[in-house]
This record gives sequence, structure tokens and C-alpha cells, in this order.
Amino acid sequence: MASVTYSRVVIDLPAPDRTAPASTISWSDSRLFRHDVPHRILSGALHYFRVHPELWRDRLRRLTDLGLNTVDTYVPWNFHQPREDRAPRFDGWHDLEAFIGLAGEEGLDVIVRPGPYICAEWSNGGLPSWLTGRDLALRTSDPAFLGPVERWFDELIPRLARLQAHAGGPIVGVQVENEYGSYGDDHAYLRWNRAALTTRGITELLFTADGPTELMQDGGTLPGTLAAATLGSKPDAARELLARRRDGEPFLVAEYWSGWFDHWGECHHVRGVQSAVHTLDGILADGGSVSIYMAHGGTNFGLWAGANSDNGRVQPTVTSYDSDAPIAEDGSYTAKFHAMRAALGATGPLRAPVRMPVLPPRTVTLTHRAGLITGLRAVPAEESAGPLPATFEQLGLDAGMVLLTAYPRVPPGDHTLTLTDVRDRAVVFVDGSRIGVATAEQPVLDIHGTGAVVRLEIVVESLGRINYGPLVGQHKGVLGPVLVDRRMVHGWTSRPIPLPEWSSADLRRASSATDGASTAGFAEAAFEVEEPADTFLALPGSAHGAVWVNGFLLGRHWEIGPQVTLYCPAPLLRPGANVVTVLETDRLGSVLELRDCPELGPAEEYIEEFD
Repeated sequence: MASVTYSRVVIDLPAPDRTAPASTISWSDSRLFRHDVPHRILSGALHYFRVHPELWRDRLRRLTDLGLNTVDTYVPWNFHQPREDRAPRFDGWHDLEAFIGLAGEEGLDVIVRPGPYICAEWSNGGLPSWLTGRDLALRTSDPAFLGPVERWFDELIPRLARLQAHAGGPIVGVQVENEYGSYGDDHAYLRWNRAALTTRGITELLFTADGPTELMQDGGTLPGTLAAATLGSKPDAARELLARRRDGEPFLVAEYWSGWFDHWGECHHVRGVQSAVHTLDGILADGGSVSIYMAHGGTNFGLWAGANSDNGRVQPTVTSYDSDAPIAEDGSYTAKFHAMRAALGATGPLRAPVRMPVLPPRTVTLTHRAGLITGLRAVPAEESAGPLPATFEQLGLDAGMVLLTAYPRVPPGDHTLTLTDVRDRAVVFVDGSRIGVATAEQPVLDIHGTGAVVRLEIVVESLGRINYGPLVGQHKGVLGPVLVDRRMVHGWTSRPIPLPEWSSADLRRASSATDGASTAGFAEAAFEVEEPADTFLALPGSAHGAVWVNGFLLGRHWEIGPQVTLYCPAPLLRPGANVVTVLETDRLGSVLELRDCPELGPAEEYIEEFD
């Protein structure tokens, strides 16, 4: 039995189980085999957590239409266990085993990528904020990190082990961690992660996945475990690098980025069909295997969209995860789909319709119901009092908002109000009047005083937790002092606003609160349908906030784009009356539009490359 030492703690790594069943997929002489028959993995990424469960089977069938034989999915820990004091959920939308079973019924093999870190442009890279809020070293051999991961894997991995191919299920592969070479070099942690899978029953193909550079392959690969690549271009260079470093291993691209995701305030990223197919052809040459990321992107429902960071500036990801995939966000077959289908050699008839049914366009009145502060206060919450603003982590809040209140005395005349470390966006009110929005880039607002005590209220919003790089786990809220000129404001009440946890009753409370006229706050739009079908919601004239459909938090809207419409799948609607609720932080428009096609914004050609 091998062992490693971390911070004076010894972690034992069990020896491999020599009696375990042979994996369904194996390799030798640079070729993959399935039960000793030459094989090629033709996979596509499709995330169960980004697709309504009633549409899982439809979307899986669309993967087979594309010509794929495998589906792969990440498993986001925070989606299953957002609170530490509650057991992980594996029911309803969280029923990973049901999704895997449906894939098997549709004739697909399954590859699972359990992390615990997944990136995936998902909030916090899939790690729970109750864990990353602690003082520990993420994604290392730190026992403070490994302990919670062990407990999570105790719940998750046996469920996967029972669905492996040798046991009659569809799982043929499991990934070890995720692009670790882009993050760190704690190889003891990687070995621990691999052992955590095998000791809990995983015997099918194990592999790592990293970018095709010496640095990333050095940091993320393990002897004896297949090394796969992640890339958007230059497959020949990647093939040569891996062949030189990993003699005898087959060429597997675990993520081929045939499109890309979008940030708020930027362009909609697309990739031309010819470019995408050219790189796919290069991967498939000489028996190469591939997973198209994403084959079907789906939607960052709720507030699960992650964020990136550019020199300290947060770059929040939009609600749509269309990713310019061959299968669009609403399931439609695109020009890229048909070209990739030909490249993959699929010739049979399509099993799924080219496009799902949609509602006819219409415009619905958006009726203002309550002001922002009044509506937020109408929903019961346990407040915290202290000398400084409480952070999201201190309040046990993963996503949503915090309402901060203090009563400073402001001297006569003009002064500055500075939020020294705000993450990510704060709307500021003085005596009920909005004075502006503070961000990390623009933390200073003007404030006028008369010498009297004022009621200072700040609605601070997380725009998505960092999902990639060394800032994963970064905290949210007003983290630094609030200053009037150079003087700190003390004596704060902090009220958590857990928007993803709000019930339909909470929404009614917020929308029923009455106050004076306001340009922001809560509004509703009602419409009827005979038969539910897909639709695309737009809010012309509204600026920034969140949208619910029949009590379900659809996602964030923002006039800075690029995304204009929010995809609303048919299962979220019901025959008869339907209600859309809008939380608006800045400026409410007067209408809600139901459109029959998406508008994801002005496009920009984009290809992610490694130098």
C-alpha cells in the first residue's frame, strides 16, 4: 500500500484490485477495443442538469441522430448537495441514474466525469460554496478538502459502479478529476482521486483529460491511466504530443470545442461549420476518438451559470449554454449538425423532429407589482447583525442577493460612498432613493448629506461564482469596508435573499408588497396557452434581473447582451393560465414578448486554441 504525506497527515492509497472485472473498453498498440473488437468512441457532451428531465430522452435521441455512440456528462456536486446539512439529492431533476438508464435504452454508451471539480462554466466549477467558503486548499491533498470529497463520493460513486457495462449498465468510462494540469501539480491528489474511484467499485476505463501542452500534460496525467486531450483546434499537434509522451496509447479527445460559451457584455461566440468539421476530421483521422463539447449545450437554468475572471474583473456567463453546438439550445438541428453528421458517417433516418413545436409570437403586458426593497423585505429571512456587512459565505448563501442596511450620519455637502471590495454588483439606495450601481470596476458613488442620519440600503448580487482557474471558490458579497469619504460605516444588518430557493409563495409575497411608484422591483405577466410548447421570452425596455415561469427560476436577463431571449421549454408551461414573474434591479419595461425563435446576440467567430 502506497502512502503520501500532506501537512503531516498520512493518506493511504490502496493497491489496485487485481480481481476486478476487466474494463469493457481497453487499448493496445494505439487502438481502442470494446470486448477485444476494434472500437472508436464517438461521444457528445449533454448535461442532464442543463436539460429539463422531460426532454432527456428527446435530446439523447438527437445524439444518436448525430451519429454518436456515446454520451458524456459531468456531475456537479453543488447541484446535488447545495447545503451541507442536507443529504445529496438523486431524485427528480437530480436523478443521474435515471438519465444514465435512458441513455442505455437509447443505445448509447455513457462516460461520466464526476470531478469533484468540473469547470463546465457551472457555478464554482461544481464545488459547493459551503465547502469553498472554508480555509482549505482546494483540489489538493489537504485533508480538509479530501474529507468532504470522500463523503460525497461515498454517495455518488457506488451509484455509478452499479451502472457499469460489466454489470449490465451503459457506463464504459469514468474521468479522473478534470483538466487538473490547468490548475495544479499535486500528483498525490490525482492518485488519491483515482483510488477513490477504484476502491468504490469503478472498474471500467479510467482516463484524465488535459490541454495538449507539456505543462498541462505534466500536471494532469497519471502513469497507467489513459491520457486524453481537450482542444478546439490543431489536432495533429496534439496527436504528436500525446504519442511522444504516452507511447502506445490511443488518441482520445475528451473535449472537442466545436463552439464556445458567452459572457454577459460580450458577443455571441460562434464557429463556422467548415472550420468545425475540418478539425473534427483531423481528430477522427487514423482511428481517433472524440467527444464533441457540447453536442447539445442546454441552459444554465436558475442562477447556476458560472463566471470567469480577467485581471480581477468578473466575466459572468449568460443563461443560455447553446455554445453554438450542432444541436441547439432548444434541440433544433443546425447546419453544423448536418455537416458533422456526414463527417461521422451517419446515414440513417432522423429519429427526432428537426425542431420542437413552438408557441406563436405574442406581446403581453408586464404589470408592476412591488418595489425592489419592499418586495425583498416581504419574504421572511433570518437577518444577521454586525459591525461589517456579512458575506454570502457568512450567511450560508450560495446564490442570489444580500440586502444590507446601515444608518450612517452624512455631513452636509457632497461626499463619496465607496464599496471597497464588492462582488459582484450592488444597487445602492439612500432613504429609499436609488443613487447608483457599484461594481469592482466602479466602486465609488456620489452621496449628498445634510448632517442627518440616513438609511443606507445596498442590494448586492452575485453574478455567478468563478468556475475556472486559481480564483475558484472566491467569496461573494461586500467583502471590504463601506466608506463615506475615508470613514468606515459600521453597524450593519445583513438579510440573505436566496432567490433559487424561493417558493411560489415567496414570489407571491414579494410581488404583493405595496409601495410607491418605482422604476424597479417585481412585475408579472400572465398569458394562456391551449397546449404547452417551447417559447422564447424577451423583456424589451427592462434592464437587469431574474425571470420565473410558473414559480420556476428560468435565469438572468440583462440588456447588455449578447443574449436577448430566454429559452422556456414546453414542460415549464401548463394548459390554461401561466404567470411570468420578473425581478428587476434597474428599470422595468412595460411588456413581455413571447417569440418563436431565439436571439442570442451579435455573433463573433471564436476558436479556443492552446499555444
